[in-house]
Amino acid sequence: MRTTRTRIGTLCAAALLALGIGVAGERLEARAAAHAAAAGGQDPAAPPPGRANRPQPPDASTVPTGELVNMLDTYAIVQAQQALSLDDEKYGPFVTRLKRLQEARRRNQRERNQILQDLRRLAGAQAATPVDEGAVRERLRALRDHDERAAAEMRKAYDAVDEVLDVRQQARFRLFEETIERRKLDLLMRARERAARGNGTASR
Repeated sequence: MRTTRTRIGTLCAAALLALGIGVAGERLEARAAAHAAAAGGQDPAAPPPGRANRPQPPDASTVPTGELVNMLDTYAIVQAQQALSLDDEKYGPFVTRLKRLQEARRRNQRERNQILQDLRRLAGAQAATPVDEGAVRERLRALRDHDERAAAEMRKAYDAVDEVLDVRQQARFRLFEETIERRKLDLLMRARERAARGNGTASR
């Protein structure tokens, strides 16, 4: 379990640094390094080898949106143990189920976005006329079917997570997810703004 948490913590530190949350990332990275050093019988106070020569993580504006989302999902996995007061016995099963929930959410969102893109192409402001009503109806039906399947899959994924949590932890998990989602939207907006500013500077 310690090895798993240390590996996740290291990934989370890199994610935070890439997202521009340098101070928090450095603290988490130091904590992960201390765990790794203690597990390996090294001096936790010793600086990680080669740190000075280590390449800097990418700026968030250069990281694809999907990768930013993955980084924040990793951040959620690390922070959940403290946020929900999970002991080690519960944390392992919780992480497995949370990852499945995150994967289901990302996959369903990708599929939904694809259907919406099809609808935009068929019936949006720039769509060719006359509109192919048969194709539009088919895509609307696909969207409805997808939403029903996704809702059922997400309920099942949440039920699996809830199985390893008590009632209070279930409530705290919903609040925790809401906080993570707000942070995710904020960081994505910041990344897009930085990318837009960078493109404007490059065009001058």
